[in-house]
Amino acid sequence: MKYRLSYIISVILLISVGSFVERSFAQTMNTSDLSTVRVDELSDEQIRAYLTQATSSGMSDVQMERLALERGMPLAEVEKLRQRIERLDGASERRTSSVPTRNTERQVIDSLSSTPLANDTARSDSSSNPKLEIFGASLFRGVMPIFEPNLRIATPRNYILGPTDQILIDIYGASEEYHALTVSPEGTITIPYVGVVAVGGMTIEQATAHIESELATLYSAIRTGATKVTVALGNIRSIHVTVTGEVAMPGSYTLPSVATAFNALYYSGGPTANGSFRDIRLIRNGREIARLDIYDVLINGYFSENVRLEDQDVLMIPPYQKRVKVSGEVKRPAIFELKDGETFDELLVYAGGFTENAYRARIKVKKRTEKEQRIEDLLSSQYSHYVPQAGDQYLVDRILDRFENRVTIEGAVFRPGQYELSPGLTLSMLIKKAEGLKEDAFLNRGSILRLQKDLQYEQLSFDVAAVVAGTDPDIELRREDVVNISSIFELREAYTVDIDGEVRSPGHFAFAEGMTLKDLIMQAGGFRESASGSRIEISRRVTNADVMSQSAHIAQIFQVDADKGLNKQEEDFVLMPFDRVVVRTSTGYETQKMVRILGEVLYPGLYTINRKDERVSDLIKRAGGLTPLAYVDGASLKRGVLPDTGATVAEAEPETAERERKKQAEYNRLLALQQLQSDATAFNNLNIEKNIGNDLVGINLERIIKKPGYRGDLILEDGDVIYVPKELQTVKISGEVLAPSTAVYSPSKGFEQYISQAGGFSSRALRKSAYVLYANGSVKSTNRFLFFNNYPPIKPGAEIFVPQKEIKPTIGVQQWLGFGTGIASLAAIIVTIFR
Repeated sequence: MKYRLSYIISVILLISVGSFVERSFAQTMNTSDLSTVRVDELSDEQIRAYLTQATSSGMSDVQMERLALERGMPLAEVEKLRQRIERLDGASERRTSSVPTRNTERQVIDSLSSTPLANDTARSDSSSNPKLEIFGASLFRGVMPIFEPNLRIATPRNYILGPTDQILIDIYGASEEYHALTVSPEGTITIPYVGVVAVGGMTIEQATAHIESELATLYSAIRTGATKVTVALGNIRSIHVTVTGEVAMPGSYTLPSVATAFNALYYSGGPTANGSFRDIRLIRNGREIARLDIYDVLINGYFSENVRLEDQDVLMIPPYQKRVKVSGEVKRPAIFELKDGETFDELLVYAGGFTENAYRARIKVKKRTEKEQRIEDLLSSQYSHYVPQAGDQYLVDRILDRFENRVTIEGAVFRPGQYELSPGLTLSMLIKKAEGLKEDAFLNRGSILRLQKDLQYEQLSFDVAAVVAGTDPDIELRREDVVNISSIFELREAYTVDIDGEVRSPGHFAFAEGMTLKDLIMQAGGFRESASGSRIEISRRVTNADVMSQSAHIAQIFQVDADKGLNKQEEDFVLMPFDRVVVRTSTGYETQKMVRILGEVLYPGLYTINRKDERVSDLIKRAGGLTPLAYVDGASLKRGVLPDTGATVAEAEPETAERERKKQAEYNRLLALQQLQSDATAFNNLNIEKNIGNDLVGINLERIIKKPGYRGDLILEDGDVIYVPKELQTVKISGEVLAPSTAVYSPSKGFEQYISQAGGFSSRALRKSAYVLYANGSVKSTNRFLFFNNYPPIKPGAEIFVPQKEIKPTIGVQQWLGFGTGIASLAAIIVTIFR
């Protein structure tokens, strides 16, 4: 059996609320102070009896837990008690999550601080308006059940002394003495060498005069003023106060004697959803001595009747008498409690007043009659004398989202926007209010969008120039008219000119009247070095072409010769909108084209192509020829590292320059890595073609050297890379073989021997399509004669690749049945047709 924390705490609470416990421990325990409880001193029979009483005590969990903390029950003793109960019941598990320890003490206090007030409020109001809560309820939400009075304040002069109060007597001057005395249950203190002095029921001020009078009999200098006496309050006593009625946690509370009525109210969780916030009564000795109004704190920040409590005082919270709801455009929408005679003006003060968007002339009031509900209108003239009734609901609406005197002007005026519709305002007057027309205003036509009485729109047109000049009748404006005066630039296509070719920043440029060719070239950043000033071509649109003629001109072409220094008079050629200018490259202009040769040559590295017809054989000669270790059959050429644009990377088109720059950087990095390798396999694994998009070109270097200039002696192009490896000694077997591997090259082995060395063909091998990739990049495939495969020869550094057969789907029983059924049906149809 598992017990909740509240049941464990209630065991200790029964010490003070159960008659059985009082009879057992009245002589050994203070029922108002549980700080001395020791679970180790309780017998097993007593714990079982307390647990039985706890289940039938009738107290709620929150009340038992809170009362336990009030009376000082140590949390460590709670844990001991839990362990005793579990041990007695033979529990096999420990419920560590529900037992407060040193680390969870704060969580326990937080859980005890919650009150049912918020939930009660939500339940009572959820049916009508769940967003509204009782005004003032938030003041008591999240109350911490720990009262810590400020003991550093000055002693109140009207404080009434009682039993257990501590009085501090300080004698100084001609004589010096200090006494800290406690008031006895009989209301007396015993002053050394003076005797018993009665102070019970006196205020601090009265007690000071009485004690000074008694001390004067011992210290004669007190009468002359040579000796002074001060009396102050030390430790204060505890008092018992009962909070009852519509309160969140009613009961008897032990508070310091300096506590006020509001302290007790706050400590008990405040009024419930049905409790009054404005008629809280303080009863002393059977007589009502004060009434508290919490609205004094909420509205004014003080309590007019926040009297200090005394022992056995009763704080009683009756049910509320009159509540109304205020929602809508007020600053504090909520449920408010009103006193008799309070008017709507006072209710509006509690609600914080109207917001800026409130419609104040009339407020909707929903009232309850004996049979049904009805709606009334509350006019602003009635606010000061209208008395709300219980259950009234007030809704403050928003002002309308519209303007009563607005007109708008848009377009080509200096100050477009919204303006006041003054009496007799006309169109020309509104244009003057907007500081007049702009220079680009389209004067032939303007428009007015007008809102009709049925909220549909109509459009009125007018001659802008005529209305401004006064030659046309002026137009009187109405509410919500929108005047639009267009700009000439809004009514035509944007004028631009284009320039392409050998300028630094080709593209589109805005056209301006009087713009010349020289102006456009300067806006484009000037000529490139490769630009030709002659034969600059300008194409112009034709607007009157003969559509019926097949040879009609669709563009007008001009050719202008210009100087790169932009000094010629021809460069003052005046452009028109939408002209396109093309600057061509100078004839014979060439940028340096680079190639690279690597591997087994005497002088590997970068070389510049010096002739248009320079070939591979020429580059081999310039590189000093081959070394003795060169493997001629494995020589390869990689082409297309950089595109042959006829310009350097820096001179490339702006949209491609960055891409080409990245390609060149990657190319240089790969070449640097390649120079560290010593065989053709490493060179091929650089995957230049994968990163930059190039392919190997198979060349026959042996024949090129023997017959320079023959057909296979290729003409070099920019970006070519020639690699002459050392003699390779391996052959790679991959694809559909049982054990793909790399084998040592042997001149005596053929294609089938290498396949056999790799375990033979797999079951999925397509033998007739096997091929060999040679070190120089060339490829040879298998030839087939009749039923025999003629495999290609193998050379050092070659790679044998066996492709896979096409996987055909298998036909199962269901497919065959389907085919048979279809054929049978077709046969039946044919027989039927013949019959």
